[in-house]
Amino acid sequence: MNFLVKLFMLSACLFTTVYASETIVITGARVHTLGPEGTYENATIIINDSQFTAIGSDLEIPGNAVQIDAAGKIITPGLFSPMSQLGLVEVAAVAGTNDATQRGDQFSAGFDVADAYNPRSTAIPITRIDGITRATIIPRGSTPDEDGNASSVLSGLGSVVNLGEGSNHFLKRGVVVVVNFGESGSQIAAGSRALATMVLRNALDDAIDYRENKTAYERGDLIREYSISTFDLKALQNVIDGAIPLLFHVNRASDISVIVNIVDEYKIQAIIAGGAEAWMVANDLASKKIPVILDGMNNLPVNFDHINARLDSASILNDAGVQISFGASLDTPNARNLRQSAGISVANGLPWNKALEAITLSPAAIFGVDRSIGSIEVGKEADFVIWASDPLELMSYPEQVFIQGIAIPMKSRQTLLRDRYLQSGSDKPPAFRNR
Repeated sequence: MNFLVKLFMLSACLFTTVYASETIVITGARVHTLGPEGTYENATIIINDSQFTAIGSDLEIPGNAVQIDAAGKIITPGLFSPMSQLGLVEVAAVAGTNDATQRGDQFSAGFDVADAYNPRSTAIPITRIDGITRATIIPRGSTPDEDGNASSVLSGLGSVVNLGEGSNHFLKRGVVVVVNFGESGSQIAAGSRALATMVLRNALDDAIDYRENKTAYERGDLIREYSISTFDLKALQNVIDGAIPLLFHVNRASDISVIVNIVDEYKIQAIIAGGAEAWMVANDLASKKIPVILDGMNNLPVNFDHINARLDSASILNDAGVQISFGASLDTPNARNLRQSAGISVANGLPWNKALEAITLSPAAIFGVDRSIGSIEVGKEADFVIWASDPLELMSYPEQVFIQGIAIPMKSRQTLLRDRYLQSGSDKPPAFRNR
């Protein structure tokens, strides 16, 4: 029997349906908490009301608990995809299933994709059975549509979602404003990087002016012609106040240096997404506390912004003190390749614990939700994964994924199709067999 089929049958036997109201006790595993308590061997985890309530050794087990024996297994926090269009895009080439793209002049910074999020997207189960329990959904820019509506340098707001099946899908809305810089920003801003920079500076200056003159402007006592709408000006208030960062799609070192200067000038927060050449300015990024979300599989000069891409960039950035994560360039179908990015970076010098942190706790901290998720600590939401082997190995696979203390079904449209077409002993074609 196929190895993956055996694995899914084993999972079905080991993990029955668990509900949030039940007390769950998991015993015997090696637990990488990524919290102050580090790694436990032969640990016990107690979960109640969707939260971790106790983690340690030789804990007293409540009599009414649902017990799971995880002896010999590995437990990690749930993985976090920091840049995705999950629930926003089914098929990127089909316009009717693509709600992530910002176009038009009416809204830019204030464009909020959260209102289009579809928690029943077929891409979500495919992603979460690979261990990804949370994601930041973000808008993106693109080429003009058939009516000539173009994207803006400012693409809009991103939000953090959980990939479970409950009713409350948003952990935090409006955690970041997305900016197109570098080659993508140049294409959007009429072919000029300088113009993209001017568009951003103008928007930030307008947001500051609006903050200082808001009452008079809204009362009509002050006439201003701002470069962006009032809706967008309001969306940028959290940016200029330092409450949320700007996330820059950018790869070239010189463009990243411009961002460092903007951060210093406006006293704002920033995140670099892509960062193929970020290692070249690692010390500057560290000094300004600017994190980088990398594509750990990218070491090819796919364009002139990637000339100096290298597989050990995560290691170089980490050694310089830059906070890193993985997930740049992983679009909706490939969000589950997060572990592969981290594993490749381990093979190129990044410590294993740092790589695991980069796909769990680090993205939670980057988007300001690390008090709730990202590590296995008492009081945090019980997102975690049980593995049979090293989660950063390419051939490893989750045995069970928990989101908010609930064991999710380890199946997706892909696994259902696989099982259907593996059926044997029937003379009927697959389309006519029982589903």
